[in-house]
Amino acid sequence: MANSTNGILLLGAGGHAISCIEVIEAGGKYCVVGLIGIEEEVGNTVDNYEVLGTDANIMDLAGTVKYAHISVGQIKSAALRMKLYQQAIRSGMSLPTLISPHAHVSGKAEIGAGSIVMAGAVVNAGVKIGDNCIINTSAVIDHGVMIGDFSHISTGVILNGDAEVGKESFVGSGTTVKENVKIGSSCVVGMGLAIKNNVPAGTLLRENC
Repeated sequence: MANSTNGILLLGAGGHAISCIEVIEAGGKYCVVGLIGIEEEVGNTVDNYEVLGTDANIMDLAGTVKYAHISVGQIKSAALRMKLYQQAIRSGMSLPTLISPHAHVSGKAEIGAGSIVMAGAVVNAGVKIGDNCIINTSAVIDHGVMIGDFSHISTGVILNGDAEVGKESFVGSGTTVKENVKIGSSCVVGMGLAIKNNVPAGTLLRENC
């Protein structure tokens, strides 16, 4: 394992980790030192980086790595991302905000610790994004939008002006949310939907088959 003052440990070794690695490598600010995965993944490589251990090893690895990023995806539940985030915090690692150089993020937007903004995404002025969120490829987050902690805004989503997404929610690919509409916490919104009215907390909205 490389030891670097800007080393970053990825917590999660599935498909989403590959996209996170792409953002990190393109940004050039941090150096991936390895990944944390499940027992069966230890010793494997993801995009040429080794899976060094499981979440039981996070505290030990924190002694040599300053930074961490939660690189597991999120659809039905934010529970695993929340658990890993808290483990990283307790271990003393910092969780930087990661922004692809191929995204547009307004200097008047606020993005929380541990969140990632993928390539092609647009985050406009007055936007507030919480901690440990995923703003995925080509999502458009328009002016004044608020997104709660531990939420995943998936590929190609459009959140129009002053819309809100509550904490621990997922909005599926290609869905469009009308301006000023509020999606509550712990919601799962399917792909390709047009959301024109407020969505209560805990709602599951399925996409059309």
